[in-house]
Amino acid sequence: MFTGIVEGIAEIVSIEKKHFPYNYTIRFPKELIANLNLGASVMIDGCCLTVNNINDCFVSFALIMETLKVSNLDNLCEGDMVNIERAIKINHEIGGHLMSGHVMTTAEIYEVIKSDCNYVLWFKMINLKNMKYIFNKGFIGIDGISLTVGDVFDRNFCVFIIPETLKRTTIGRKRLGYFANIEIDLHTQVIVDTVERLIPLYKNNINY
Repeated sequence: MFTGIVEGIAEIVSIEKKHFPYNYTIRFPKELIANLNLGASVMIDGCCLTVNNINDCFVSFALIMETLKVSNLDNLCEGDMVNIERAIKINHEIGGHLMSGHVMTTAEIYEVIKSDCNYVLWFKMINLKNMKYIFNKGFIGIDGISLTVGDVFDRNFCVFIIPETLKRTTIGRKRLGYFANIEIDLHTQVIVDTVERLIPLYKNNINY
């Protein structure tokens, strides 16, 4: 599990796509290498990946087809920067919201609004069926960042980015047309799906 509070950003130094699974190697900041072991879970741009090799500060991950299908990782290139968060520990402060690192879909940035007091990103959800889980002031994970949903309209939603988030993550570097990894808040998903499943049963009982 993760919190959506990005601990650092790092560069992809190698991508090997000769065969599946693909192998991505990332140069980790020194402060995030301590006590990192093979088999550990790390969230990379919102995707929970498993460490399969450590060589000094270079950490490698294997990416399977499902990960590449639902996320934007297949579009990344050597030299790109990614958000990193190590898995939480029992006594870890949860400053964002609980995240699993299970990306559900991607969303496209179609508008960026900058001003002296605001930085707003508008996204268009690629998979429309996921919009039922997006609520004003609800949680959402974008490229591994715990954010609060602002306005919601049709298949679009926005988030307001604070200066600290711009400084500590890659989100401020993204431009129009960028597809971000989206993780829906699990609690919201469970509630919506449960209500959808129970309402027909409730109606049938009333009619019966």
